[in-house]
Amino acid sequence: MSFQFLSLFRTLLLALVLVAGPLAAQDTPEIDYDRWEGFAAQAEDALAHSETSSEVLSSIRDNAVKWRDRFSQAKDANAPRIQTLRDQLAALGPPPAEGETEAEDVANRRKELNARLSELQAPGLAATEALSRANSLVGQVDQLERKRDAEVILTLSPSPLLPSSWIAAGRDVIEMVKGFASEADREFRRENLMNRAPEVLAYLLGALGLLIFGPRFVDSLPAKLGSRSDKERRPVIAFVVSLGQIVVPMTGITLLAWAVDATGLVGRWGTPFLLALPVAALIFWSGRWLVRTLFAEVPVAYATLNLPTEARAKARIFGSGLVVMMALHSYLGHAALPQSGYVRSENALPRIPYDISAAGAGVFHLFLLTGGAFFLFRLSSILRRMNRYEAGDSPPYRSRALTVAGTILRLLAPLAVIAAVLGYVNLGNAMLWPAAKSLGMIGLLILLQDFIADLYALLNRSQKDARDSLAPMLIGFILILASAPVFALIWGSSVAELAEWRVRFMQGISFGGVRLSPRGVMVFLIVFSLGYLATGWVKSAFRNSILPRTNLDKGAQTAAVSGLGYVGIFLAALLAITSAGIDLSSLAIVAGALSVGIGFGLQTIVQNFVSGIILLIERPVSVGDWIEAGGQQGIVSDISVRSTRIRTFDQTDVIVPNSDLITQTVTNWTRGNSRGRIIVPVGVAYDSDTRKVERLLREIVEDQPTVLFDPAPAVLFMGLGASSLDFEIRAILSDIGGGLGVSSEIRHQILKRFAEEGIELPFPQRDLWLRNPETLRGDAAPAEHAGPPEPPEPAEAPSGEVADVHSAGALPDGASDGGDGDNS
Repeated sequence: MSFQFLSLFRTLLLALVLVAGPLAAQDTPEIDYDRWEGFAAQAEDALAHSETSSEVLSSIRDNAVKWRDRFSQAKDANAPRIQTLRDQLAALGPPPAEGETEAEDVANRRKELNARLSELQAPGLAATEALSRANSLVGQVDQLERKRDAEVILTLSPSPLLPSSWIAAGRDVIEMVKGFASEADREFRRENLMNRAPEVLAYLLGALGLLIFGPRFVDSLPAKLGSRSDKERRPVIAFVVSLGQIVVPMTGITLLAWAVDATGLVGRWGTPFLLALPVAALIFWSGRWLVRTLFAEVPVAYATLNLPTEARAKARIFGSGLVVMMALHSYLGHAALPQSGYVRSENALPRIPYDISAAGAGVFHLFLLTGGAFFLFRLSSILRRMNRYEAGDSPPYRSRALTVAGTILRLLAPLAVIAAVLGYVNLGNAMLWPAAKSLGMIGLLILLQDFIADLYALLNRSQKDARDSLAPMLIGFILILASAPVFALIWGSSVAELAEWRVRFMQGISFGGVRLSPRGVMVFLIVFSLGYLATGWVKSAFRNSILPRTNLDKGAQTAAVSGLGYVGIFLAALLAITSAGIDLSSLAIVAGALSVGIGFGLQTIVQNFVSGIILLIERPVSVGDWIEAGGQQGIVSDISVRSTRIRTFDQTDVIVPNSDLITQTVTNWTRGNSRGRIIVPVGVAYDSDTRKVERLLREIVEDQPTVLFDPAPAVLFMGLGASSLDFEIRAILSDIGGGLGVSSEIRHQILKRFAEEGIELPFPQRDLWLRNPETLRGDAAPAEHAGPPEPPEPAEAPSGEVADVHSAGALPDGASDGGDGDNS
């Protein structure tokens, strides 16, 4: 069975190679460079004139992007064959220097290869040159469009506070009322309404049911389902079910729009408002859901934001008011009002067949801006205190982000109103509403991060530390990065600009002659990760299977495994760099510049690295050795490239730089073997028989099981001390690691055997002299008439006893002997 599977696998692999080979060998389709030159010349001429229409600019950009894609594919044409020719040229050796010659056949072959190389490189060079020109065209179009958009945003109109502006606004209202009243062909619409009455009624009943009863049901559903779920499922179910607060009413709004459209009563004046209704409804219901979820009165599982009850209630009120103003702005801006803070595109929703004056539009926008700025200002005032509401000294990231956002938006809200009052209505709208949408986007990211953490806790069946786990934090970080294009769209960037940023990002950046692209970085990470894993597998195989079967000691095995790991990582990095297409020769200048910094700033690190390599090669110190270095003594537990870890005998880890082990004196107690010598000093009293003492000590030390007989232990009479006869026991142990225990046992045996044999251990001996003993009786002559006292002759005493002090009189009762412990 396995043989059949292997044969089938080989057959499929061969088929894949046969199919992919011809496809890979296909040349890039030919490019009509004459046609490209004509288009590029016309485009550059059009871009030179500032009055070129936006439609022409858009057409130029679209065609330039198409040409650029073709050039991007063609610039790598013939790459395999070019690499083959370069390898063949390298095999011929370096070309001769100026004034030198080489063999004629080699020179002819080099000339032929260079000619073929130039021929194969020509299409790629032409495509690269054209690609640069296409990029320039796209960049010029984008720059011109950004300039025009900025001019639109900075358009100055009459101040909405002027009486003339209010008069213009009243005139515009009258004209719109006349327009709605002038909808023609009422009889046709009435007849059409009668024919489609069942359809209209069905849509209308469905819409009213969802809009009237739906919100009540979906608002209470998360709490009901959450109370019936366990602790892990509750937040996930509550979040998913709460999305019904958007879906249900939006479905009702859609049915309502269909019902109105089915009546046939909507004409050119009503259609823009009808089409703008779903967009405004989506803003309203999404914003309402966001506010009610972030600042929930009664959280289902937990409070998303740590706010006091009063602040939470105010945040709901001001957030809901801001959402209403945003929906109104979107509804009126898309349907009727100009200067709404954005540049209308070709695919924008239609407006009513009447151009509202700039002065009148400014008055309408002033009401919307004032209301939106008020609610945004009050909400921002609450959010900027988020750090104060946190109990700890280090508030969470979301609190810090909302504090910064609240502080900025609190200043931005009044500035938008001031800009509108001064006549920059477009600028005021372009400041306020994107700021409010950005705040909503931040809140949405917070909710998504919590949902990911809750989902992670559900999958792991534990809510403990789920928010602080690595996986949810990484996913949240990726969400933040992925939201960058959304923020760019909010603040006025177009989809075409985002696509251009993506192209530039995928092309990468140039650094020191090396171009780093996302694809190259991804290839580097994948190849290096695979190489790193393969190195770990090889190290494990050598450590557990191969090296234990050799005659190498433990230290040599550890050094071999470490060296194998360094070589594997180096090869993995080299292979990853090559696979990513990074030319190492281009980094020569950068490496030369960095070497100066390495020589000065990283001198210690490089020194320790080199020392670590020396330790692994020479192995003066190995893992498991008992060493003494830098005033520390212990067992070597690990040797890395930079430092060595020593486990001391009190079970603490000491990190010693490798350079200290190379440049300083190191005592290795177990280098090569575990043998070691112990020295036990012994003192006996002066009246002891030295030969007997020597014999007893020799018997004691020879009785120890770890004492070696070759060389034999020695008992040496070292000298005559002040109070004792000094001996030393010197013995070689088979394992010096047990030296302290052997020394302790020898001392125990010494005390026991000496007590049995009557050998006395010494203690300090002193003679006490009294210069004027008569003063102790109180009858001494005055000091000035007394002559020098004669010292008494001490009585002789045997060794180990204190000599008595004889004087003219005895010590009085209770007299002290000076604290020596000997009474005279």
